[in-house]
Amino acid sequence: MNFEADLNLTLRARYPLIYIPSAEEERVEAVITNVAKSLGRSVFVWDFVDGYQSNPTDAGAGKRNPLQALEFVDKIPKGAVFVLRDFDRFLDDVAIARKLKNLARKLKSEAQNIIVLASQINIPDSLSEFFSILEFPLPNPSELKIEIEQIANSTNSANDLQLNKQAIDDLVRASQGLSLERIRRVLAKAIAENNCLRPEDVELILEEKRQSIRQTQILEFYPSTTEISDIGGLDNLKEWLLRRGGAFSDRARKYGLPHPRGLLLAGIQGTGKSLTAKAISHHWHLPLLRLDVGRLFAGLVGESESRTRQMIQLAEALSPCVLWIDEIDKAFSGVEGRGDSGTTNRVFGTFLTWMAEKTSPVFVVATANNIRALPPELLRKGRFDEVFFVGLPNQEERSQIFAVHLSKYRPHNTRAYDIDRLAYETPDFSGAEIEQGIIEAMHIGFSQNRDFTTDDILEAASQIVPLAQTAQHEIQVLQEWAASGKARLASRQNVFNK
Repeated sequence: MNFEADLNLTLRARYPLIYIPSAEEERVEAVITNVAKSLGRSVFVWDFVDGYQSNPTDAGAGKRNPLQALEFVDKIPKGAVFVLRDFDRFLDDVAIARKLKNLARKLKSEAQNIIVLASQINIPDSLSEFFSILEFPLPNPSELKIEIEQIANSTNSANDLQLNKQAIDDLVRASQGLSLERIRRVLAKAIAENNCLRPEDVELILEEKRQSIRQTQILEFYPSTTEISDIGGLDNLKEWLLRRGGAFSDRARKYGLPHPRGLLLAGIQGTGKSLTAKAISHHWHLPLLRLDVGRLFAGLVGESESRTRQMIQLAEALSPCVLWIDEIDKAFSGVEGRGDSGTTNRVFGTFLTWMAEKTSPVFVVATANNIRALPPELLRKGRFDEVFFVGLPNQEERSQIFAVHLSKYRPHNTRAYDIDRLAYETPDFSGAEIEQGIIEAMHIGFSQNRDFTTDDILEAASQIVPLAQTAQHEIQVLQEWAASGKARLASRQNVFNK
């Protein structure tokens, strides 16, 4: 059911108090007006500065007085919808709360509704049972296409320029996840610069999208140039990913394939889990969104849950995309024992439900270092397509990792290094520790005004104490967990052999 049909049903069912969290005031009010008119109801819009504005005879009523705005409702006969902008700011007032409760009883019998329109959910506990929340979605591709075609036709026709279907589709795809107001602003900027819309304006839209995501302070638009070939070893994991490379295509939908759900990468720090998330995005040509789970948790009651819903809405609006959740174990470890009045449980529950029921093409890549700290519900089949264990690289994989990093730092001189010797002399080193050893060797060579050598790398490596030694017990626990068959091994060869 879309929002318009949901609102229609809610109004007809005589829900007295409705709460719509959205920053798109103009668009929401247009939908409310259309639905109300289809039901033969009048619409009255109030804000704190101007009071009621819809009816000339009542213009200014309740101006700068939210209690008067509610008392005005008593004066209107049956069959009206009252839209109160930013009214969430006043819900904590005892007089406002009491008046709303009184009105809630009365409006059910009079086919009237109060709609609070606010940028985010901010309902005090005393009123939570009286309000019904309706989520207003960001514009879908069909709405975006209509808007962009209208703008293109009105501007480009004057310059005898026409955007072809592919250009329109590219602009629509780039605009997904933005509000109509933002899209209109960025397209106006493009028109002001070139007097028309061009296929190249996709970049302007993408930059606006990056700004929009940054402003949420929840998701980060993460540019990725990492390729699958930049990952040393992990052959089982790479084969699994390559097999699903076309799973987001129209051909896959016609074949009947469901969208891939996601992947949990568990294992030792510095073994390429985060690198894999970036490589998936680049190889599948999907935008990469990085979620810092800690940012979901806010100080105000109810705000954490609101941010979680906002994150889900934004990720789905930007789909198909890759949602990268780094170190998920730190966010949801010990969920039951958190002393935060159940906030973590509610956020975790919302996230789990979405993971299990989502049908949108959002591929979730979660990484975890301490898999035993994660709640068992997260590991159940249906949340992720697969759980992979990423262990310390064996000698052959270390050779591949050395080759990858040396080709990055010395692309024209890789053969000058004895890669087999380097791999043999660095047992228990992770990929991150191998790279750090090469960087330290570069400092040695640079300080002596010469290029670094194999011996420099070995000298640098001798000064590094690998995590396998400093956290030996924790790594052993992880390896035992993987050996018990609870996860697939990311490497073809036995990761427990040196």
